[in-house]
Amino acid sequence: MSKVMDTQNCFHCGLDIIKEDEIIFDNKSFCCNGCKTVYEIFSLNDMTYYYDFEKSPGATPQDIKGKYDFLDNESIVAKLLEFQENSTAIISLNIPHIHCSSCIWILENLQRLQKGISTSQVNFPEKKVRITYNPEVVSIKTIVYLLSSIGYEPYISLENYETGNNTVDRTLTYKLGVAFFCFGNIMLLSFPEYFEVKEYWLDQYRGFFRWLIFALAMPSFLYSASGYYVSAFKSIRSKMLNIDIPIALGIVVMFVRSAFDIIMDYGSGFFDSLTGLIFFMLLGKMFQIKTYSFLSFERDFKSYFPIAVTKINTDFSEESVPIYDVEKGDRLLIRNQELIPVDGILISEKAEIDYSFVTGEAVAIEKKSGDKVFAGGKQIGKVIEMEVLHSVSQSYLTQLWSNDVFQKNVEQKHKTITDQISRYFTPILLLIAFTSFGYWIFIDANIAFNVFTAVLIVACPCALALTAPFTFGNVLRIMGKQKFYLKNALVIEQLSKVDTVVFDKTGTITTNKKSNISYEGNLFSEEIKVLIKNALRGSNHPLSRMLYDYLPEAKKLKVDAFEEITGKGIMVQIDNHQILIGSASLVKIIDNNSIQQTSVHIKVDGQYYGRYNFNNQYRDGLEQLFSTLKNQYQIKVLSGDNDGEMETLEQLLPKGTELVFNQKPEQKLEFIKKLQQEGRNVMMVGDGLNDAGALAQSNVGISISENVNVFSPACDAILDATEFQKLNYFLQLSKNSITTIKMSFALSLLYNIIGLSFAVTGNLLPLVAAIIMPLSTITIVSFVTVMSSYYACKK
Repeated sequence: MSKVMDTQNCFHCGLDIIKEDEIIFDNKSFCCNGCKTVYEIFSLNDMTYYYDFEKSPGATPQDIKGKYDFLDNESIVAKLLEFQENSTAIISLNIPHIHCSSCIWILENLQRLQKGISTSQVNFPEKKVRITYNPEVVSIKTIVYLLSSIGYEPYISLENYETGNNTVDRTLTYKLGVAFFCFGNIMLLSFPEYFEVKEYWLDQYRGFFRWLIFALAMPSFLYSASGYYVSAFKSIRSKMLNIDIPIALGIVVMFVRSAFDIIMDYGSGFFDSLTGLIFFMLLGKMFQIKTYSFLSFERDFKSYFPIAVTKINTDFSEESVPIYDVEKGDRLLIRNQELIPVDGILISEKAEIDYSFVTGEAVAIEKKSGDKVFAGGKQIGKVIEMEVLHSVSQSYLTQLWSNDVFQKNVEQKHKTITDQISRYFTPILLLIAFTSFGYWIFIDANIAFNVFTAVLIVACPCALALTAPFTFGNVLRIMGKQKFYLKNALVIEQLSKVDTVVFDKTGTITTNKKSNISYEGNLFSEEIKVLIKNALRGSNHPLSRMLYDYLPEAKKLKVDAFEEITGKGIMVQIDNHQILIGSASLVKIIDNNSIQQTSVHIKVDGQYYGRYNFNNQYRDGLEQLFSTLKNQYQIKVLSGDNDGEMETLEQLLPKGTELVFNQKPEQKLEFIKKLQQEGRNVMMVGDGLNDAGALAQSNVGISISENVNVFSPACDAILDATEFQKLNYFLQLSKNSITTIKMSFALSLLYNIIGLSFAVTGNLLPLVAAIIMPLSTITIVSFVTVMSSYYACKK
């Protein structure tokens, strides 16, 4: 303990300290033992950087002893967890106190405070923290008490977790209602002043009406506009200028000037304009929030993956159904490398599940019949069957896809432009406002105050800040409706920069649905056909799926062992029979086929039988698509197959298209890397199975989906196979969206210049400025919506 510092505010939470309750520790003042304890925790763990982001950012920890004893109940904890497997569990907690950069920093460094926590990620807009921890080392109860001890007590409601219903914050609605009530009544009481009525009764009660107007203005000034004062104060305290500073300053100046007029009996002041200003600004904010919510809903709703899963019907037939049609109690078939889209119970004898998409750990976990399997795992090995416990969660799959682990480092150019403009906007705006006030005060004091307030209000850069997010949001929605699903808005910018397009062949420019298959070799017995059909059942390769569909129905056999060798084929064991299906190198034969073509070779129990030859069917519109792309892009085609179809492709594709055959997955990745080293901006289009490395390496990776539940988080976009011929259209739409952003930037700046020119010359009243400000937002949102929709309609 040492000498008391001069400050009378708590170093941790910023609250005023009653002198007799003051606690001094480490030359700092604290309002209570709770705040002091939090500071001690941070000091002992070398985490006092927390206080560098914002002054007094913390909250006073509450005494919650016994409050969370229900977390000792494992069945309750199981309902709260998103994922639980051996030494890994994941939970998302609502933290209402999250409010600044300090909060984000401390909550994303929880692993330094508690052993057993591996990672924690903050979702700032939703005020949530997603914690991955080891339940064998630390319990969820301990984590909750830790959060509470440092001032971040979580809000836990089982009803909210089970139904998804979150409490709605209606504060803005209440403030808007109060502002409207005050504004409407003040306008009515001000009519005699407007028309300068000289009746005896008015002269007698003029003072009474003015003081009544003053009283009505107080709730609007103190309550409805309070958000602007708080935001401005926090901005100044953190030494960062935001746009709420000039707005708050304008409101305060108008109030002080109006109060002075009434007190000195100079007039009725500007309370009508003041309350109108507050009402219309809150109305504009309400509009922005509602619009953002709408776009967010559209994004969440449309962001499901166009992936199908194989459902086993009651008659044991198999059919592909969209994952969002899967219901509780359904029986699903999961093949090698397929994503488990829902939580369920394993029916098969055993399975190996790779949860690296969820946990980051690539070690496969063995499951036995009756065990619970979680959504997000990837099946490895032979085919398995499972029963669905819950319907599919699209938001969970979206979260999986958008995991930071799979994000590419891309430059957020337009976000940076907006931030830079907003950073310099406020000081320039304040300079213009004070200069204009200084000029007019010597000419007309009334005009000076009007000019000062109008300048502060009319030049709000809200519209400027909305251009990029609204444009990208609308384009995401438009593309989603046309079955092109992007991971995030930044992919649009990356698409606009593409100059080289690389296509995989099998399953990408060829379709899995149509193929002319012929057999060449020794005749099969029925037993061998049944073995081949069952061996193919577990594979997801496009050729395997085509051959599986081509062969006649057969009884289901138990698969004892299954291994899929990427780029070569499959090795399967069924009832002591060993089946090899794949390339010539896999079955160890020399293929001297004079007419080279795509083939799958068959070998059973060491005996080579022959091969199935595939005359691939190319996608509809392929020739026209390549012809259009050739005008603006370099086109390359990579294939893991031999060059048997080179002649067909050369006739089908534009002259100069580079064709590369016999490419293994790692060679495809190196091919992409080489192009990038040459300065090319590469878009890779693949089927997501053998192309995961190349998709991850490319600037933009697009996975084609055709009724196959193969999930590749490395890709940036998923394109429904039926919309393949629209690829050039999507590329042009992304370029046009960047053009739309630039035009909306120009429009927003033009609006601010015109508004300021009227304001500084005294030709714009503050009330009119307050009405124009939300109108500018509406204009920008309407403009980007109309322009992006216009470009979307252009062929």
